[in-house]
Amino acid sequence: MVNYIWLFMIVSGVVAGVIQGNVDTVTEAALKGAKDGVAVCLGLISILVFWLGMMRIAQEAGLLEKLARILGPAARFLFPDVPRDHPAMGYILSNMSANLFGLGNAATPMGLKAMEELQKLNPDPKTASPAMCTLLALNTSSLTLIPTTIIGIRMEHGSANPTEIIGTTIFATCCSTLAAILLDRWYRTRWTAKE
Repeated sequence: MVNYIWLFMIVSGVVAGVIQGNVDTVTEAALKGAKDGVAVCLGLISILVFWLGMMRIAQEAGLLEKLARILGPAARFLFPDVPRDHPAMGYILSNMSANLFGLGNAATPMGLKAMEELQKLNPDPKTASPAMCTLLALNTSSLTLIPTTIIGIRMEHGSANPTEIIGTTIFATCCSTLAAILLDRWYRTRWTAKE
């Protein structure tokens, strides 16, 4: 569906440019957008490489294991139907840790692996399990302490103070995560009441 929306926007922009006689402006904007996109990507690569390296150092130092132990009780509360030693729990904890540090690109593969493992526990493969829905809600709302990707974009575009958003990001993601947890609990109680 999103592909059709983008296609519509591109075609309507080109058609509007042709009707108004501004085809050169459309072409120039397309090329400038492509150039800016590459520049932003290169800027983000350096930020992601830095933070992924930091995550690797943290992993080697055992900090991620300590973080997983801290997040473990919360994960067991949020995912009561996932066995404690199941591989899905490890991927869920890795996903949560990466999201805490604003590394959505690093969190995505862990979230996908967690979904694969959760699917193995799913009694009805055609329907998402409650644990899968919880993971999706948490991954989407994701409490973020350091929004590295946004800081990188702000730095790339010359922000005078790219880190000034940290406080508001923590507040906003706390609110979104709390809302996701409350809605998840509400739907879980409705789902278990039906059974």
